[in-house]
Amino acid sequence: MAINDRFSEIPDVAPGFGYSHAVTTSGRLAFVSGQVAVDVDGKLVGPGDLAAQTRQALINMQNVLRALKADWADVVKFTWFVTDVEQVQVIRDVRDEFLRPALGELPNPASSLVRVAGLFKPEFLIEVEAVVALGE
Repeated sequence: MAINDRFSEIPDVAPGFGYSHAVTTSGRLAFVSGQVAVDVDGKLVGPGDLAAQTRQALINMQNVLRALKADWADVVKFTWFVTDVEQVQVIRDVRDEFLRPALGELPNPASSLVRVAGLFKPEFLIEVEAVVALGE
């Protein structure tokens, strides 16, 4: 793994809720395009269901990570684009289904959550992109 450190506690900065304030790396980085809730055939998964859409977007992300010969523990930063920030706990719960087995007690990657008026298609509720630290 090319991640050197995760900074979740910074003096004079409020603690992050479920994310690191910063992550340092060595080696190469990969920038993963936003993943949405479409299956391998390009069909929407979970119309109107944020949990199902988050899960499918993360399944797609997981497949990209595997293609990069990386894992969840190699993710440096997520950027989440969501249409309804009132349901952020749903996103966190699904995210943790994927991250906790890989990270254990390590802090989550750095993260940004952006509320958007809409995504590429109006039926999409969430999109997630990532920066990944690759081995040397």
